[in-house]
Amino acid sequence: MNAMLRLLGWLLAVALVALPLVAVLNGWVGSDHWPLAKLRATGQFHRVDDALLRQTLLPYARQGFFAVRLDDAQAAVAKLPWVERAEVRKRWPDVLEVNVVEHVPFARWGKDQVLSEHGRIFPAAGIEVPAGLPLLHGPEGRIEDVVALYNELQVLFAPIGVDVEAVVLDPRGSWTLGLGNGAQVVVGRNEARARIGRFVRLMPQLLAQQVQRLVRADLRYTNGFALSWAPVADSGSRSTPADKQGKS
Repeated sequence: MNAMLRLLGWLLAVALVALPLVAVLNGWVGSDHWPLAKLRATGQFHRVDDALLRQTLLPYARQGFFAVRLDDAQAAVAKLPWVERAEVRKRWPDVLEVNVVEHVPFARWGKDQVLSEHGRIFPAAGIEVPAGLPLLHGPEGRIEDVVALYNELQVLFAPIGVDVEAVVLDPRGSWTLGLGNGAQVVVGRNEARARIGRFVRLMPQLLAQQVQRLVRADLRYTNGFALSWAPVADSGSRSTPADKQGKS
């Protein structure tokens, strides 16, 4: 009997110590005594909405210093538009600190996504995509290949004063380019860089046209290209094969 009473007394003592601690850690009590009254945002960001950031963190700050769930708060911030990654910490006695790394846009990726400078794709829904970004696209797993070719083409076309505005790789491995002068260049699958190099060497002669503008170039021929032209003041076009010997 005495042993039973001692055991009950010991259990009661443990409960009296543990229950307040559990209550504090779970936010049942203590949020009024140890509130997170200050929000500190660090990192260089320009497009992340400050008001939305505060609104997202407020429910977690209300849990109090000891009960705040930092992993949940961090995951919530990471889902905000333009956020590449986030780290949420608490600083004694009353600070909830968030460090935000923002996506830096590099290109549009397809119709409804954006590619960051770090090669990460994120949704374009709900954000204002900056004007002037090139359009890139390709199969999953080929991001590096598409970006690499785009960077090479920027250097290749720069001496003739032509911008590359689009680089698209279709599921079959065929490349298509969009140029700043409005022309579309169908490159194909085989020897893409060699074909583009030959085309760029011809471009100064094509650009010298005064009454016609190039609207499409098909490079998928063994020797030569198929060129489509339109009068400068007309949206129609005509095709002029140049030594066509079969597409590949």
